[in-house]
Amino acid sequence: MMKRVWFGLIGAVVSATFLFGCTRHYEEVSVTMSSTKEASSTEIKINSSTEAEQTPEEGPGDYYTFSERQEKDGMIRSYLTGEMVKSDIGNRRPVAVMMSNDKVALPQYGINRAGVVYEAPAEGGMNRYMAIIEDYDNLERIGSVRSCRTYYTYFAREFDAIYAHYGQSTFAKPYLANVDNINGLEAIGNVAYYRSKDKKPPHNAYTSGSRLNESIKKLGYSHEYNKTYEGHYRFAKTGKEVTLEHAPQVKDAYKVYPGYPLNKPWFEYHEEDGLYYRFQYGGPHKGNEGQIKVKNILFQYCPAAHYATTDYLDINVRSDSFGMYITQGRAIPVKWSKNDEFGPTHYYDMENNEIILNQGKTWVCIIPAQDSPNVELYGKQ
Repeated sequence: MMKRVWFGLIGAVVSATFLFGCTRHYEEVSVTMSSTKEASSTEIKINSSTEAEQTPEEGPGDYYTFSERQEKDGMIRSYLTGEMVKSDIGNRRPVAVMMSNDKVALPQYGINRAGVVYEAPAEGGMNRYMAIIEDYDNLERIGSVRSCRTYYTYFAREFDAIYAHYGQSTFAKPYLANVDNINGLEAIGNVAYYRSKDKKPPHNAYTSGSRLNESIKKLGYSHEYNKTYEGHYRFAKTGKEVTLEHAPQVKDAYKVYPGYPLNKPWFEYHEEDGLYYRFQYGGPHKGNEGQIKVKNILFQYCPAAHYATTDYLDINVRSDSFGMYITQGRAIPVKWSKNDEFGPTHYYDMENNEIILNQGKTWVCIIPAQDSPNVELYGKQ
């Protein structure tokens, strides 16, 4: 029988509740958030592989720090995936494109190219995506592009990305001053975006690689990363793999439900390629280049409420809270925190070790804390 697992968050204490089949056996784990933000070197088990192609090591240990990135044969390690990419791609800031997830807007164009995707709820139970893309030059259609919400400005800043959006909520407008952005409702919108004829407004606004590059140039934004930027995630070195096999509080995670009510998405782990395949609306979630597949999944539980009497969500992505890290068919609870308001979010296991991601694409689900009990994990059949 398939194993079913729930991870829930209540107040300042996270409670992970595990149910096994029909026996309804419960295992309760409660952890109070530590005030310290110092993390020791990770103790999560990393397996070595002699078959993988080796690349120059950057610093000691099992993961890349990015503080001393090295170019080799015109290639450099990506800040988004930890993989080697062409230097001209890996050395420039990515774009972070807001994308619709309404059924009438599908498929999302360009989302398969994203190294990192953020999924977060907007109004009425609908989710929107922010696709962070570094290899976008030859994309002729990206989107459809939708409007900004406050919390997405923080995600874009975490990766020093240039944020592409078509308008914004009233509450988000002041926050756009904190991030280089390309706004479809401003004069640059005529350069950056176009309307397709196969969709109806507001789901027919798209951009392209050439339009983004032209807009970045006209707006005077730098293509170069900020000199203080040192990357976001820690990635396992080439030839090594994070298995989570002996990690604290590890549980099987072959089928994963973040619990969003409208699109009802889930991820299925495939052992043959080590990737999680994404589904929603009852079937495979496909971009214009096929079904979406990722190596890592992060669930980030955030305090959330509505702005006054509106439907707009105020999701707190700044304060410390909890979540989950999922890779290689396993999951562990994590804590997350930020050293400064607009800096990268750091994820730690329950023993305060900063987690290491496997090289590859990452999908981040932003989940209101009160909805975390809806998260479900299933073990291998």
